Amino acid sequence: MNLSNPKYSKFALVREMLETTEVVRKFDPSMATPFAEKALTKKGLFLTGEGSSRIFPAKRAMYDNLRWGGTIPIFTDGATQALEYALKDLAVFGASNSGQTKEVIRLFMKLQEEKHDALFGLTANPGSKLATLAHETHILNCGKEDAVAATKSVIEQGLFYDAVMRQMLGKCLCGFDELPDHIEKALTLEIDPEIVQAASSADMIYFAGRNIGVAEELTLKTNEITRKKSDFLEGTYAVHGIEEVMDKNEVVIIVEPFPSEEEKFMECLIKGVGMKVIAISSHQTSFPTVIIPDGGKMSSYVELAAGWNLLVDIGLALGIDLDKPVRARKIGNEYTLS
Repeated sequence: MNLSNPKYSKFALVREMLETTEVVRKFDPSMATPFAEKALTKKGLFLTGEGSSRIFPAKRAMYDNLRWGGTIPIFTDGATQALEYALKDLAVFGASNSGQTKEVIRLFMKLQEEKHDALFGLTANPGSKLATLAHETHILNCGKEDAVAATKSVIEQGLFYDAVMRQMLGKCLCGFDELPDHIEKALTLEIDPEIVQAASSADMIYFAGRNIGVAEELTLKTNEITRKKSDFLEGTYAVHGIEEVMDKNEVVIIVEPFPSEEEKFMECLIKGVGMKVIAISSHQTSFPTVIIPDGGKMSSYVELAAGWNLLVDIGLALGIDLDKPVRARKIGNEYTLS
């Protein structure tokens, strides 16, 4: 993506993606301190929200926690399913950019009635219903998003949870200083036209990779940005049965493939199905690869930014108005007074 090129700069979606670099530069990890201190009084964390406000921010936090020994119980599910859970011993964080997401509001109202004492909001709207229900609310600094697809807000939500968790664990936010430059490179690198052509001409785009929110979030963004059908194939699920119904006119995009599994993907999907496989990785893989900066412990943010970049090029190749989906809405299910 390049703002000096009118084909990119005319879209709010592209401008907001590219604003992510400054959002990260201005992020202050110390804002998470009071939340981390209060969360330590509970037995663990429950991170909820809907769509982009939950997928990447919550799942990457769970992944890092487990990489570091899993000393903090961290859970996530959608807010409607969470109505069935006993959450009194967990600090509950509800993320909603608008602060008006019906499912989150409904859960927080229930927990308020149950006298839950650790409800935290994460929103860009200080006057929202969520902010009135939470005991304490962090207001995002990323600013308003005009595009339907959430982008820069997703990264800031992820950083906030990252900072909360690392402070609870007594760990530094290692790699944070270099992260803005890595994200900027991932957002502005030129994608190989053959990769864009392969993906834009595919009947369906699958994303595969670790269950850390990146590939799953890109699956959602594929629907919103390219209007193509997409599915998330966790881990090595792509070679454990679904290949039976895959088609040569479909594409799998693997985010940072497991090196030990590349041969199996080649055998099952490329040789077996006849489909194309593309990778997003910090190094060249066995497949056509979008090579990105190595973000180290914060690589997931860089991977997500590179995926956005690819999806924008796919959308433009298809002649899509990136800012105007037909059915998708900015607030999927908005809370209103009945």
